[in-house]
Amino acid sequence: MITPTPKVYSVSQLNARIANLIASDEELQMIFIEGELSNVNINSKSGHMYFSLKDKNSVIRAVMFSWAVRNLRFRPEDGMKVIMRAQVTVYEPSGQYQLRVEDMQPDGVGVLAMQFEQLKKKLGAEGLFAEEHKKPIPAIPKTVGIITSPTGAAIRDILDIIGRRFPCVDLVLAPVLVQGEGAPAQLTNAINLFSQSKAADVVIIGRGGGSMEDLWAFNDEGLARAIYACQVPVISAVGHETDTTLCDFVSDLRAPTPSAAAELAVPNRFDLLENVQNLFRQGIAAVNTQFEFKQAEIDKLSQITAAHSPLDEVEKDLELVNSFAVRAANAANHSLDNAAAQANELFTKVEALNPVAVLNRGFAYITHDENNVSSVTDVKSGDLLDITVKDGKFQAEVK
Repeated sequence: MITPTPKVYSVSQLNARIANLIASDEELQMIFIEGELSNVNINSKSGHMYFSLKDKNSVIRAVMFSWAVRNLRFRPEDGMKVIMRAQVTVYEPSGQYQLRVEDMQPDGVGVLAMQFEQLKKKLGAEGLFAEEHKKPIPAIPKTVGIITSPTGAAIRDILDIIGRRFPCVDLVLAPVLVQGEGAPAQLTNAINLFSQSKAADVVIIGRGGGSMEDLWAFNDEGLARAIYACQVPVISAVGHETDTTLCDFVSDLRAPTPSAAAELAVPNRFDLLENVQNLFRQGIAAVNTQFEFKQAEIDKLSQITAAHSPLDEVEKDLELVNSFAVRAANAANHSLDNAAAQANELFTKVEALNPVAVLNRGFAYITHDENNVSSVTDVKSGDLLDITVKDGKFQAEVK
C-alpha cells in the first residue's frame, strides 16, 4: 500500500482555499447576525466603518463600506446591540475572516427612537436644552403666533381656547405641513420668519398626536437649532402628553397638548378682572390705612400743640395789648375831658375879657389920637374923640 504524499500549502494558498470555501457557501453570502458593537471606528477620509461584533463568548471583526454607512439612520456606538445583514468573507493577506456588513438596525429599539436619543444627547451636550437659555413667556401678549397645519385639529383647539380666555389678542397663523418630507423645512422657515420679523410676542408650534413617524418632523435638528436661536419665546405643543420631541426640549416652554399651549400663551380675562378688582380693593384699603395713620398723627400733634400752642401765647399778648389799649383810651378820654373843661373855662374867661362883649352890653370904647381914654384927665375941651360902639364908630367933641 502506497501512502499518498500529503499536500503542502503555502499560507496564501491556505487562505485562498478557505476564502473559496466560504465564498462557495451560499448561506454565508447573506446572513443575519446579532451582537454587541465594540471598537467602532469610522475612517474620516474613506468613510468606511470598522468595528467588532461580539457576544458573551466570541468576537468577530467587521467592516461596513461608506456607501452603506451613508444609508444608516442612526450613528453606531460602542455597546449598542444590533442586527446586521452581512456577508462572511476572508481577508486573505491576514488570513482573518470577517463580516462585510450591508445593513444594520438597532436590536430591540426602533431606528427612529435610536436617532432621537442620539440627537437628543448631541444637542443636550451643546446646551440647547439648558434652562438658562429659556426665554420667559409674556404675561399679557398682544400678538400670538401659531405654527401648525391650517386644517388640523390643533388649530381649532388653539383658536377655541384663546377665543374663550383672551379674545382681544391678535393671532398670526403660519400654515405649514406638520408631517412628511417637506414639513421640517416649512416648520424651520416659519420659526425663522417670526424670529426675524418679531411679528408676535410668543409663538406656539405644534400639532395633534400621532406615531413617532408622524411626529418626526419635530425631531429635525435644523428645526431644533432654529427654535434655540429664535428671538421670540416659543411654546411647543406636539402630540399628546406622552409624546416627546426634540422641539419640546429646546422650546422655552413645553405644553402637553395644543389646548394646554393656548392656556399657557394667554391669560384668562376673568382672572385678570378679578386681579384688578383685588388690586383696587387692596389700594382702597391701603389708602384708608394711611389716612387713619396720618389722622392719628395729626391728632397726636394737635394734642401736643394744644399744650404748647403759640396761639394761646398770642391770645394772651393780645388780651394784654387790648387791656393797655383800653386803659390808654380811657386815659386819653379823661385827658381830653380835662382839656375840654379847661378850654371851656379859659373860653369863658376870654369871653369875659373880650371888649366886643362889653360893647354888646351898651358900653363904648373911646380913644383920642389912638390912645385909650380912661379918665377925664386924658382929654380937654375941644378934643375930638373916637367913640366905638358895638355896631360902629363916630366922633364927639369935648365941651
